[in-house]
Order: sequence, then C-alpha cells, then structure tokens
Amino acid sequence: MSNRIEIVENIMGANDRLALDNRTRLNASRTFGINFMASPGAGKTSLIEQTVPALKDKFAIGAVDGDIATTIDADRAAAAGAAAVQINTGGECHLDAVMLRQALNQLDLNSLDLLIVENVGNLICPASFALGTHKNILIASIPEGDDKPYKYPNIYRGLDVLVINKIDLLPYIPFQMEYFTKGVEMLNPGLKTFPLSCQSGEGIPEWTTWLEEQVNAFKENTPSP
Repeated sequence: MSNRIEIVENIMGANDRLALDNRTRLNASRTFGINFMASPGAGKTSLIEQTVPALKDKFAIGAVDGDIATTIDADRAAAAGAAAVQINTGGECHLDAVMLRQALNQLDLNSLDLLIVENVGNLICPASFALGTHKNILIASIPEGDDKPYKYPNIYRGLDVLVINKIDLLPYIPFQMEYFTKGVEMLNPGLKTFPLSCQSGEGIPEWTTWLEEQVNAFKENTPSP
C-alpha cells in the first residue's frame, strides 16, 4: 500500500510541476486561461458557443476541447469563432497538465487573449489534476439534480466560479435551488455563481461581462514580456 501511495504522490507532483509550467507560459503570453469542468451534457460546449460570439470582437479566443473520442466539441468551438484544438484522451476521464501542454504547443498563444479549456465530462477525476489555468469553473445543470454538491464535494471545494445552467427547466424539474446552494456554500463559502440558460440566453450577459472584466484585469496586472 505504501508503494502505491508513493507512486500516486509522484504522479500528482509531476503533474503539478507541469501545471506550473503551463501557467508560466500563459502568463508570458498574457493569455487568461479558464478550465470548464462538468458532467456530460451539462452544457460546457453550449456555454462556449454563447461566450465566444459575445467576446470575439474584444478578445482573440482559443479553445482546447478534451474528449475521449471525436472532434465534435472542437468543431463546435471553431464554428463559434475560437481557434480550437481537440485533445482525444484515449479513454482517460480527465485532462492533465501534460495533455494541456501538448495543446498549447499547437496554439499561437501570443495571439490569444483568452483560452477556454473544456475538460472531459466527469465530476471526479478533473478535480484532482491541475492544468495551469487561472480559474476553475464548474458548469452544473438543473437536470443533474440538486444533490451533486453532497455527492461530489471535492470538485466543488476547488472551484473559483460556479455556473448553474439550464435554469429555463426549473419549472419542469424537481430541483430545490435552496438545497443545492446550501450544499455549495458549506463546501465553498461565497463562491461566485452565475445562474443562466444557454437555451434562452438568460444570465449570459452577466457571465460574459464578468469574464471580460477578468481578462482585462489579468492583462492590466500582467506585464508585457
């Protein structure tokens, strides 16, 4: 058992060092990076499709899409106006710093202002692997149910921002928002939260305004090389 723990610690330590290298590269190019995490079908790609058109006249945007197979998500991100790179994980249930480094090598970071990383749909594995992005963002959705903070606490503890997608379905699904937000608050007090709907557009302006402010603040506080 001790050998297994040591191996796991070595793997995580190596990943953290590479994540720091990724962060250094993003900082050097003055590219603000965000990591979208969610369960399958929560709306990661849909939020990219809403975000990129809203901000592409202000920022040059790249997207890294992680999936077990296919280029469907990267194709959608590219159609929305992002410079997109697809990472096929070959069965892995998460992106890690090595995979992101490979994607960064395929992008002209010096020409980008914002990089959106779409992690593999999973609420367990992505929480354990730092990528080097500046913000970790979870997209939860109404159809998933209101018990997810209680069942998957680790991913909620490490968040910078929470998006609650598909709020247009609240009248039709037994989702108790108060119960959900209570669970979130216990794990991550004061977490910045955006309720929205990629279908109706409700809440999207608040989200994109916040993101625009974050990118501008990052650039103001990150000196040019």
